[in-house]
Amino acid sequence: MRTNRLIGLAASAAATVALVGCGASSDTPGTTANPGDADAFPMTIEHALGTTTIESLPERIATVQWSNHEVPLALGVVPVGMAEASWGDDDGDGVLPWVEDRLSELGAETPVLFDEADGIDFEAVADTAPDVILASYSGLTEEDYATLSKIAPVVAYPEVAWGTSYQDMITLNSKAIGLEDEGEQLNADLRAEVEETLAKYPEIEGKTIAFSYIDPTDLSEVGFYTTQDTRPGFLKELGFPTPAVVEELSATSETFYEAISSEEVDRMNDIDILVTYGDEDTLAALQADPLLSKVRAIARGSVVILEDSTPLASSANPSPLSIGWGIDEYFALFAEAAAKVE
Repeated sequence: MRTNRLIGLAASAAATVALVGCGASSDTPGTTANPGDADAFPMTIEHALGTTTIESLPERIATVQWSNHEVPLALGVVPVGMAEASWGDDDGDGVLPWVEDRLSELGAETPVLFDEADGIDFEAVADTAPDVILASYSGLTEEDYATLSKIAPVVAYPEVAWGTSYQDMITLNSKAIGLEDEGEQLNADLRAEVEETLAKYPEIEGKTIAFSYIDPTDLSEVGFYTTQDTRPGFLKELGFPTPAVVEELSATSETFYEAISSEEVDRMNDIDILVTYGDEDTLAALQADPLLSKVRAIARGSVVILEDSTPLASSANPSPLSIGWGIDEYFALFAEAAAKVE
């Protein structure tokens, strides 16, 4: 499904549902105690959809949309509910492998899983009776935000929908649960882990990398994730040069994704490594296309194919728990592609 490939999850808005009378279910998994700083409350957090005040240290934490639950989990706090994984889930249980690992480490049950295939399940969120709802990495609409705010204070994305870096997600979500200092330390630890892993692959240093999406059923255009998206944003922060076409598209874009016609392939020739989703037949299909085969990276095969809807493909959206799980394998694929650069 094209939408799932573009954002890594279903992100459509859902219709408003009745919330009156909703309460915590008796079988809702309990949280671990939140060790956060109660003296930090009340606190006010500004974001793209408004201003949220959290009156006291939240004990029952719910999260919606992509990977927000990983922040409290990384800090030792189990949410009462979180979004069910629908993309990258290798065993069909609705939980990505790095989240499974962390729940096991904490000796915790799986929280209530919100089915977001058709949008946010507001009633299910309300049933967990949260004190706060974390959504700093999300694509919440104003309607979503207004409806969720009837349930509990909501922390939405700071600027661009689906454009929050994992660092900013950690900063906002950890602050909202009274663990701001711990969030800062988590960011520092993850940065050190990424840099240590990257140092193992000197062959990719300085390579110009583009993160793309090319629909195998329609090769008439090439999509690129803009620098507002976490995937190229992560690479840019690490010092990898951004291709000119991505810089140009990003400069005038307010979204995480843009596209060009395949007839404009000359705009892609400063790309050393092209990253895209697909399968074992993807590269051959691109090389067989009369237009795309003219792109140097495609012609020489310096293309990283992330197998669609696998955990590794999902981990390309860097998050607090996925980084340690997949970053070594991710960079190793880049190194293989870099070996083909002239």
